[in-house]
Amino acid sequence: MATLAQALHRHGPTYLASHTLSGSQAKAWRAIIACRTKALGGEQLGCDTCGHSHWQYHSCRNRHCPQCGARAKDAWLQGRLAELLNVPYVHLVFTLPHSLNALYGAHPRWVIDTLFASTAQTLSDFSGNARWMGVAGGTPAFSLVLHTWTQDLRRHIHVHGVMASGVLLDGRWHAPSRKPDFLFPVQALSKAFRGKFLQALGDARRSGQIDADPQGDASAWRERQRALYHHNWVVYAKAPLGGPAQALEYLSRYTHRTAIGNERIRAVTGDEVIFTVRADDQGGKKTIRLQGAEFVRRVLLHVLPTGIKRIRHYGVLAPACKGKKLDAARRDLQMPEPPPQAIESAREFLRRVARIDALKCPCCKVGTLHCVQTVAAPQWLPAPGALMPNSRGPP
Repeated sequence: MATLAQALHRHGPTYLASHTLSGSQAKAWRAIIACRTKALGGEQLGCDTCGHSHWQYHSCRNRHCPQCGARAKDAWLQGRLAELLNVPYVHLVFTLPHSLNALYGAHPRWVIDTLFASTAQTLSDFSGNARWMGVAGGTPAFSLVLHTWTQDLRRHIHVHGVMASGVLLDGRWHAPSRKPDFLFPVQALSKAFRGKFLQALGDARRSGQIDADPQGDASAWRERQRALYHHNWVVYAKAPLGGPAQALEYLSRYTHRTAIGNERIRAVTGDEVIFTVRADDQGGKKTIRLQGAEFVRRVLLHVLPTGIKRIRHYGVLAPACKGKKLDAARRDLQMPEPPPQAIESAREFLRRVARIDALKCPCCKVGTLHCVQTVAAPQWLPAPGALMPNSRGPP
């Protein structure tokens, strides 16, 4: 099977000949190529019953690696499902116009933080309005997840949200004033979202926070501002047909992975990378081809700056107050306490599932695996372009 690591190895030198990597891009590059190879070390495991043995190499655990994050994703999904309230939910999407892509390239951290803040402020303001909720000053419950890509790996900056229909006020849960599964009109959300983001953009320019803006000179700034104010900013809101679990399952596919998984890469040739994209809403697929260096460039567009949180929770679900407010909402909705296994921490979930998977012999399904020998990882990995794919066989 063709992999992202193979694409970086084969076409990386061509890309690197004319491009410089950021620190986070170089880190992700090294991790993806070394993942689950001798470069990261590992152990030879042997079965105490049938004599089977195999090598198990370490994962890189980089959030941009398509081979990592499956168990972390499962733990995240399990945690979110345990927090669901017995109310309708709405799936929301807030998208930035593509004319801001150049600014993102120069100031990705500022754009991401401002996108999250503008979206959260918009939803919080609407939730606190008695026109929509029947009460003023209520606290909503929603989570936002950042995506930066299209299916063909172009830059498309947006956040997905899953939001409970209603607000918590003084220990009581209040449903929306119009109907249970309707929150806010998307046209009004779009205008408010645009206003908040552009206000923050103007403030950042005046304070010098975005001094590397490629459209920062006076004429280019005015032209972009004019276009941004006249452009209808895309906001999507709809109750998911399969309920909140469907929306959360969709988001979980991307919470701990990069823009493309190995399952979509069909071939890595001497000149191209061939991969599949979604062709329609019915699950159809089509194949596209990109020149190797262009494929590498597009993949690297979606490597996030170090320290950026892709998933953020607000209101009732905010980490600082979730314990008390979520319990209050559950009590008012007369919901039973979730079983202990449903609310175990992500770390406990990973430890429990990993132990079950790792210690059972894959050959006889009866014996227990024990470490026979180990190979240590080097202290440093070679720079991108110098790192060769490692054999997956014994050292």
